[in-house]
Amino acid sequence: MPESPIRKLVPYAEEAKSKGRKVYHLNIGQPDIETPKIALDAIHNYDQKVIEYSHSAGNESYRRKLAEQYKGWGIDLDFTQIMVTTGGSEAIQFGLMSCLDEGDEVIVPEPLYANYMGFACAAGAVVKAVTATIESGFALPAVSEFEKLITPKTKAIIICNPGNPTGYLYSKAELEALADIVKRHNLYLFADEVYKEFCYDGAEFTSILQLPGLENNAVVVDSVSKRYSMCGVRIGAFITRNKELMGTALKFAQARLSPPSLGQVAAEAALDTEKSYFDAVVAEYVKRRDVVVERINKMEGAYCPTPSGAFYAIARLPIDNSDTFCRWLLEDFEYNNATVMLAPCTGFYATKGLGLQEVRIGYVLNVADLQAAMDCLEEALKVYPGAISNAEFKMQNA
Repeated sequence: MPESPIRKLVPYAEEAKSKGRKVYHLNIGQPDIETPKIALDAIHNYDQKVIEYSHSAGNESYRRKLAEQYKGWGIDLDFTQIMVTTGGSEAIQFGLMSCLDEGDEVIVPEPLYANYMGFACAAGAVVKAVTATIESGFALPAVSEFEKLITPKTKAIIICNPGNPTGYLYSKAELEALADIVKRHNLYLFADEVYKEFCYDGAEFTSILQLPGLENNAVVVDSVSKRYSMCGVRIGAFITRNKELMGTALKFAQARLSPPSLGQVAAEAALDTEKSYFDAVVAEYVKRRDVVVERINKMEGAYCPTPSGAFYAIARLPIDNSDTFCRWLLEDFEYNNATVMLAPCTGFYATKGLGLQEVRIGYVLNVADLQAAMDCLEEALKVYPGAISNAEFKMQNA
């Protein structure tokens, strides 16, 4: 089971804090945006005398209301095609356990959300990676690269759209190219769409549920964690029109009894959040993104493409090893009695040896804190013992 590249450095952050240092947490997707008041009020006003189990598939009232919301996005769903899960993570786990047998293979563009590797490992499945490059902004690799990896054991393709850790937003044309592969080889297409509200610069989101001919192939993972900034309620959704697949996933849902009851109360109430909330959140994330991208691209030898969605960016830095660098930031570095916590990208690649000069940054702090964090990063790159000279860095990345 692989370690989390996001959480494995927590003990070093705790040690830094014990020394009195301020740690700017850019390592994890925990927004500081306020949870909608309507969701908090639903929890505060909960008046039942017993907190009961829900249906294993989740409360029907919530699933019906969620189906109506999808119809507002132009996606026709019945509530029985939605299963409520304990976060989006459980939806991924149920999907892989339902679709893959031991030794089966799943193709994933990398860098990828690290838990795909963890849950594939738990399912006894094998991850085959197609590498996207930072030079392209992590655009979808050519269809031919996917075709090269398809074997009789290939059962699924997984994407995250908009992407974690890259922030890349797949175009409709890219999704249609994937759909063509999926239909020709009769594969499942998993789309982790938990960041779909966060698209920038006029870019439009397309769900795989909107693509024709994928009724039995498409599986969508959803979550309220990032959308409503309430990661701790642990409510996600597993969505498919494939009746047999939903029936299989329900067996796993029955085995864990039910999703969190109070979390469903908050999630159902959150569906009535005003559009103005999202308008403000998206505008705020654009400001934060621009700070991070602009500051990093001004640092000597560093490069950061501009993300079109989510709230993550990957930066390539003139360093020898991102794991060593991220640990050094917490153990040995401070600037104005502060340091910054980043996620080394080695853990976001299935291909060993990749990501050594890349870090993931979650722009989840306010602009002032992000500026201070970028100050720390800029100063750190000047004194890091494993820094690579500009000439050597250019040669390595030629």
